[in-house]
Amino acid sequence: MLKIKNLKKNFGKKKVLKGIDLTINDGDIIGIIGPSGCGKSTFLRSLNMLEVPTSGSVILDGDTIDLNDNLNDLRRKIGMVFQQFNLFNNMTVLDNIILAPVKQKLMNKTDATQEAIRLLKKIDLEDKKDNYPRELSGGQRQRIAIIRALIMKPNIMLFDEPTSALDPEMIGEVTKLMREIAKNGMTMVIVSHEMSFIKDFCTRVIFIDDGNIVEEGTPEEIFEHPKDQRVKTFLSKVKDI
Repeated sequence: MLKIKNLKKNFGKKKVLKGIDLTINDGDIIGIIGPSGCGKSTFLRSLNMLEVPTSGSVILDGDTIDLNDNLNDLRRKIGMVFQQFNLFNNMTVLDNIILAPVKQKLMNKTDATQEAIRLLKKIDLEDKKDNYPRELSGGQRQRIAIIRALIMKPNIMLFDEPTSALDPEMIGEVTKLMREIAKNGMTMVIVSHEMSFIKDFCTRVIFIDDGNIVEEGTPEEIFEHPKDQRVKTFLSKVKDI
């Protein structure tokens, strides 16, 4: 379980997060939606301290996270997949995947390599293990980024706009992998503008605007019967739901 209490984040005088309260239970698939610049990505990055909150608490399985903790251990438990993949372009696919588990001594190189190849087989990319990221399509790179996070065996996976950098035909192969991960019970928090995917895939939806949670509920409640006028206005302008 991940509990967020009164989370605030300022950049100078700009208040980006103004007091977020949220409980994420094991197995939840949380979709975070809202207008650009509302604080969605900042909120996501604050959960594993890629952005250090100005105040408030992030509590993972009963333990409050702070900067005195081992942040590498935290980021193993709370994996993250980025919009722009964040693969190392000077390293092969295989080396990208095994770097963190070997460096953090979670596995030796032989075991990490075997596990990486097993994961690559699952997404039909074993033949790309010796390629460099620049030689792959966007969809292939994003799937590599996902299994790079998975090899760390996280408790929770965070996805920050995982499909927004992809051509439309590549989005399906990434969302298919996310669905397969969800079947295994992975807790997931997803920031996305792909409304149809959020509506179909997530168990709960959070609408953020101006640094606050405006409304939350099931996909049906948010997309079919929103209560807040701001949510109604936002969804009225969305075409893909």
